[in-house]
Amino acid sequence: MASRRRMLLKVIILGDSGYVNRKFSNQYKATIGADFLTKEVQFENKLFTMQIWDTAGQERFQSLGVAFYRGADCCVLVYDVNVMKSFDSLNNWREEFLIQASPSDPDNFPFVLLGNKIDIDGANGRVKAKAWCASKGNIPYFETSAKEGINVEAAFQCIATNAVKNEPEEET
Repeated sequence: MASRRRMLLKVIILGDSGYVNRKFSNQYKATIGADFLTKEVQFENKLFTMQIWDTAGQERFQSLGVAFYRGADCCVLVYDVNVMKSFDSLNNWREEFLIQASPSDPDNFPFVLLGNKIDIDGANGRVKAKAWCASKGNIPYFETSAKEGINVEAAFQCIATNAVKNEPEEET
């Protein structure tokens, strides 16, 4: 009989964010420190519980990075496709994460990029985002809408897949 044991994956979200369980609020308030959410994902006949740590991308909380980022299995970088400044800060978020988390293999640490708010017209950074991902080792990229739920589930399946690759093999 197959094991029904759940595997826990720690996922960090940096940048403009605010969607995990297809929930969206026009009154979304900026995170104070971090939001902690969980999401279950089925992958390769296993059930995974993702612990999602959302620091809301606010620079004043970067000093808390070591405590939040250490032990992460995947980092999700999020930007607003309509705000070029949020795209321009991706390098800083990625580098800060790598410094604070100190992964054992930083060159191969799994990142996923989400371009959010595609439900709003504009989307100035889409072409650049694909080139940026290619330049960082082919980071998976999804254009999403938290408000409309577009590509959210596909993105989390990819996040889980990449986080699992980062997990050490369990001995049975």
